[in-house]
Amino acid sequence: MPDQRQTRFAHITKGQPCFNEKLHDRVGRIHLPIAPRCNIHCKFCTRDISECENRPGVTARIMTAEDAVKHVEKVKSEMPISVIGVAGPGDALANEETFEFFKKASKKFPDLLKCLSTNGLLLPDKADELAEIGVNTVTVTVNAIDPDIGEKIYSFVIYKDKVYHGREAFEVLSRNQLEGIEKLAEKGIIVKVNSVLIPGLNDEHIVDIAREVKKRGASLMNVIPLIPMGEMEDYPRPTCEEIERVRNEVEKIIPVFRACTQCRADAYGIPGKKGADKHLDMTPASHY
Repeated sequence: MPDQRQTRFAHITKGQPCFNEKLHDRVGRIHLPIAPRCNIHCKFCTRDISECENRPGVTARIMTAEDAVKHVEKVKSEMPISVIGVAGPGDALANEETFEFFKKASKKFPDLLKCLSTNGLLLPDKADELAEIGVNTVTVTVNAIDPDIGEKIYSFVIYKDKVYHGREAFEVLSRNQLEGIEKLAEKGIIVKVNSVLIPGLNDEHIVDIAREVKKRGASLMNVIPLIPMGEMEDYPRPTCEEIERVRNEVEKIIPVFRACTQCRADAYGIPGKKGADKHLDMTPASHY
């Protein structure tokens, strides 16, 4: 039997290449790098300004909201685009530019789907505003729900001007992630959950995450491999077999998106089509 949430939101997911595998090599999207600040520290995360690396957390430059609008106009004139989104290089919700951009985009590009990616810390506080500015889909990265595991993934969390460390940091983050997913789902915003598979740490735990986020209202999950960096540079990268095993287990609980390419924060074009996916260079924003 098809998932009722998937059926209910089919009119949106049919145009979203990061939520619909059938579109991954056919439909274009634009990531706008307007969110440099982050309010947590994941031990595997290293944000960077670079033209060379192809991974999340990387962009060639940071744009203003106005630059982002001009970039969307330019790209739309060159290729078919169905989705515009903010995926960093920090956390979308920790940057006011994200909200400024979507307010402009809702008026300027009413035909485009609007999405963002977040660590979820500010979701309970921002869910109402996200609905008001017309965000259609949100991807929340949830790497644990068990404090014994979560405290090993995050170094600190900054919430409401207070810095939390260790287990307490994770408990604040996890509470807000789950409450936020629930709020988004209640408002009709489609939620996809990303989980980074960290061998030996959360690989046996991701099925527990799946059960919990489905209960909270998530419609889709995406299990992505750890890129060993930062404080987790000595962890092994998961094998294809390990990833497939976890995805198969998760798929018994909630639909799984399998076509993720772990895009840069400034990627644009068609994500699954060779030669059709691009990213910004370091040309100053005045280029627009």
